[in-house]
Amino acid sequence: MPRVLVVDDDPLVCAAIEACLQRQGFETTVADGGESGLRALETAAFDVMLIDIFMPKMRGYESIRVFHERAPAVPLIAMSGYSFGHLATPTHEFLAMSLQYGATRYLRKPFTSSTLLAAVTECLLNPSKAARP
Repeated sequence: MPRVLVVDDDPLVCAAIEACLQRQGFETTVADGGESGLRALETAAFDVMLIDIFMPKMRGYESIRVFHERAPAVPLIAMSGYSFGHLATPTHEFLAMSLQYGATRYLRKPFTSSTLLAAVTECLLNPSKAARP
């Protein structure tokens, strides 16, 4: 059974991802922030990580960089629901930059369960191949 680590400070996002993945037979560990996610990474092995880009105490690409450094062989899916209305950088380009910091894929929240499952499955089948959603 593939093991997935989900790190997001939004409990509703965590619950939705956890329910979706568990229905498909994935073993899911949920962490409510970067620090608890890193603790989970120290105590268990994972096949895929889903990491939110914007969390308290670990913001922006720092979260992606740190998780990738701690588990470089584990595919990492960066997630963000951040609103970019006031920035000149389009959302797609911002998320694509996460690939430079170690993400294998990225998802813009909100996403559908089929998009989530496709991203996780792609990471399991091709763990080192960077791809867009």
